[in-house]
Order: sequence, then structure tokens, then C-alpha cells
Amino acid sequence: MTSSNPQPTPDPRTAPREFLEHIYRVAVERALPLASMGPCLPKPPKGRTLVLGAGKAGGSMAQALEALWPADAQLSGLVVTRYGHIPPRPEGLAQRIEIVEAAHPVPDEAGMKAAERILALTQGLTADDLVLCLISGGGSALLTLPAEGLTLADKQRINKQLLESGAHIGEMNCVRKHLSRIKGGRLAAACAPAQVVTLTISDVPGDDPAVIASGPTVPDATTCADALAILDRYRIEVPPPVRAQLESGALETPKPSDPVFKEHATHLIATPQQSLEAAAEAARAAGIEAHILSDEMEGESREVGKVHGALARAVSLRDAPFARPCVILSGGETTVTIRPRQPGQAKGRGGRAGEFCLGLAGALASRERVWALAADTDGIDGVEDNAGAFVTPDTLRRAETAGRKLADHLDRNDAYGYFDAIGDLLVTGPTHTNVNDFRALLIL
Repeated sequence: MTSSNPQPTPDPRTAPREFLEHIYRVAVERALPLASMGPCLPKPPKGRTLVLGAGKAGGSMAQALEALWPADAQLSGLVVTRYGHIPPRPEGLAQRIEIVEAAHPVPDEAGMKAAERILALTQGLTADDLVLCLISGGGSALLTLPAEGLTLADKQRINKQLLESGAHIGEMNCVRKHLSRIKGGRLAAACAPAQVVTLTISDVPGDDPAVIASGPTVPDATTCADALAILDRYRIEVPPPVRAQLESGALETPKPSDPVFKEHATHLIATPQQSLEAAAEAARAAGIEAHILSDEMEGESREVGKVHGALARAVSLRDAPFARPCVILSGGETTVTIRPRQPGQAKGRGGRAGEFCLGLAGALASRERVWALAADTDGIDGVEDNAGAFVTPDTLRRAETAGRKLADHLDRNDAYGYFDAIGDLLVTGPTHTNVNDFRALLIL
């Protein structure tokens, strides 16, 4: 999707949609691993170098490592990424790391087999060996290895229920860690006595490596009791033997005091804040002041959209708290609670970005001089083929002309159908990175 060749910035006053898409692409470009991985790489070890990884950025991270690692130094391993997320291989770049694909956000058998293979590769490591772990968002679903007493079908059901419950990412990953044989620090423990260096791209509010992809290589401060409380809060059932293991603490994860982590290192090579700052810089270069609200926003997507809409109205009416023209940026990871379908009601399509845009469009109520874009930086909003959607001053009018009612689409979580009908979806294809939500409101 991205190019290393700098493109001229569209004029936000005459081409607002193109301007918003441009700063989105700048944000994505900043999160690609090739430019930021090099300074974080250790020297080749005495022994062998094993590469293990999982996430939506797994393919691009593996290729970046192959390009940066000394050509005469040993390098091998296995990385799993989402279906369709392996980037084209640069001409002349030899493949030294195997990349396989699996399902996201609900895990599948391919992901489980990849996790089994990754865990098996840790056998026989010595203190002279180095394990480079490439971790990015999406790794929780892609690195699936159910705990004893759980089947893949159990994990798929629990994962789907978590996704539809409205639980935030920290809650979901707490449960995932305790129901896994590889997440929550267990992969790092399996690598002992080798040195482990984790290179990670953050897709979570706060950039906590223990939350990114459920922290397979870092210690876990959450407990079995925490996981149980979350399951009970959202009324998600687990098989009785598994519940008993959670209650007894038998499924506890390695903790920060565990000596296995003593010599390990973790480096964040790309974060949401860095991408928002890159977008802000691009906006300022075009003569538009930029304001970053936060890279850690959470909550119901539609409600976050309403709040952003209220802020945009205040700016457009009173030049407060920001003066026009300006662009307001935010990131984080919002959630979508799936509403029960009424009899005969079609299933909705869409993800966090689209649902945000529905809430925003309703709150703006066709406000003049306000344009917006919300998109996922991995290029996929939920499980659809779009990255996100645009909101324009005439969104509601055009949708009504197309026979689309905003309230109906909110009721069935159908942002995709709403914005597709008026040609306002942003389709980029996989970006080969992931620093989560990107939102930009342009107020002229």
C-alpha cells in the first residue's frame, strides 16, 4: 500500500478527502519495520539465531530482519501472519525465515499448527543461541495453542464471544494468556537458556508489551483470578475442568519475578503515538495546525465517535478549544458490542473504524467544513476488505438519497453497508503493519 517515494501533500482546502488519506498513509509508513528495526538488533551470537514471531506485521518484520541481518550470519525461523498479509518480496532479498498464514480475528487450525511448530523449534536451544521474537498486533489469534482441557473449537467460541462482548483489549488478552500454552510469557520460558530479544510493534493503548499479542515473550502480572472475573463479567463459559484449573491457579502464567526473564530484552520499534506525530507533521507541512488528543482512546466506537463530533462542532462554531483550520488526530483501540439481531434482520458488516464513523456522522449532523477519516492502520477494518471510511459534510444527505438510514445501520452494526452505498469506504489492502486505530477530523 505504501511507497518510499515521498508524494506531494494534497491541498486540504480543495481536496480534503485526499488530504486525510495522505496523512493516514504517512502514519502507516512511519510504522513499517524496515526504517526502525536496525538500531534495536543485537550482534549475531556464538550459536545460532532463531526467529519466531506472530502478528499482522509478521511478514514485513521478517523481511526487514532478513534485509538488515548480516548476510554471512546464520538466520532461520518461523513467523505466522494473517491470510493475505505477506508483502511482496523485494527483488534480490533471499528468504531465510519461513512465513505462514492463519486466520484472524478468530483462530483456525493453521494458526494452531503454526504455534505448535514455533514451540517445537525452541527445543534444544543453548545459552550460546539467540532468539529474535517478532511480535505485532493480531498475534493473540494467530498464535493459538489451547491449554490442556480446551479444544480449538472451545478457543474459537471463547474468542468470538470476547470480540462481541465489548471487552477491552487488556481484558481479552488476560483471558487468552491463561487459556494458552504459548502466550503470557510461556514462549520465552520455553526458549531458556537462550537469550531472547523481542522486537514489537504496538497496537495497544499504553504500548504494554505484556498486552501486545498477549505477551508471549514477556512476564504477565495478571492472574487466573483476573481471567475468571472477566469470563464471569461477560458471561462466557469454559469447560468445567478448565474452570477448575483457573480456580486452583494451575493455569498461572510466568510472573515478572521469574528469573527466566532476567537477561531478556524488549524493544518497541513502532508505536501509535509515533504514527500520529508523523501525521501531525505532514498536516503542519500543508499549513494545517494539528492536535493529537491521545493514542490511548478506548470505549464503544460509536460513543467515541459522538464525543469527537461534539469536539468538532465546538471548533467549527467557536474556534475553541482549537482554532480553525486544524486537524484533530487520535488513536487507540475502541470496541464494538454486537447488538442482538431482530427476526429477519440481515447480519451487519463492519469494524471499529466504520462504527466510529456512524457515531461521528450522527453527531456532526452534516456540519459544514468538517471532513473525517477513521481507519485501521493494518488496512482491514474488522474482517472486511476496507481499512475504514470517510465522513463528509453531505454524508447523511447522500446516504438518505441511497435509501440508507443511519439508525438502522447502527442497530445492526452495519457500517460497511452504509458507507459502501455512498462510495465512502477507504480500501487500501493490507498495509503490513499495525499500530491500531487512526482517526483524523479536518475542520476548515
